[in-house]
Amino acid sequence: MTATKLLYRDDAYATSCEARVLGTTPEGGVILDRTVFYAQGGGQPGDAGSIVNADGDTFPITNTVYGPDRSQVVHLVGQEAASRFSEGDAVRLQLDWPRRLKRMRVHTALHLLSVVLPYPVTGGAIGDGDGRLDFDIPDAGLAKAEITEKLNALVAQDAPVTERWITDEELDANPGLVKTMSVKPPRGSGRVRLVEIEGIDLQPCGGTHVRRTGEIGTVAVTDIEKKGKQNRRVRMSLVD
Repeated sequence: MTATKLLYRDDAYATSCEARVLGTTPEGGVILDRTVFYAQGGGQPGDAGSIVNADGDTFPITNTVYGPDRSQVVHLVGQEAASRFSEGDAVRLQLDWPRRLKRMRVHTALHLLSVVLPYPVTGGAIGDGDGRLDFDIPDAGLAKAEITEKLNALVAQDAPVTERWITDEELDANPGLVKTMSVKPPRGSGRVRLVEIEGIDLQPCGGTHVRRTGEIGTVAVTDIEKKGKQNRRVRMSLVD
């Protein structure tokens, strides 16, 4: 089985690409040999956009997900549209870039939030301009204004955001890199992707991020909810 090449891992700012069809799914998905679309996972939604077939017809992609073995990426277009694609067809993908960029900004900001609140992360989600992290915190006393101030101070550092890879064995030797309790870094390929915010944070992550923290813009903590005896949900939004 041919795996889908994930182009966004090399360049999260790529908005389009040429690809070839590997097959279709009964649910109305198109599987491609390469993609700039992020497939839903790790709290980050799948990308949307459009795909142009060999006849020049354009179809909306409503979501992007992984196939059953997670080696292939499925672009959901609906059953009728999927019937217009055949194995080997040349196609062109066009990403909904404004939506993706908001998610990249939020995702990077959530990394910073995990620095401001250095507690185990029990869950999280990324939206189109907002997001949340759940923390295992024994005591409350969290103040929205204080967290917001610390977050924006980190954003203002305009620190570079880069990626590199380490082996599974290197990750095992450094368990402190993993902050999330509910979502574990994907294994099986022999290597794990690390995202580094220079001088601020380093953790495994397969998502998409901006190149510098300054691109996040101003953020605000909008709510802090109690979700159990030791669980606190912290919500944040992009202000501009």
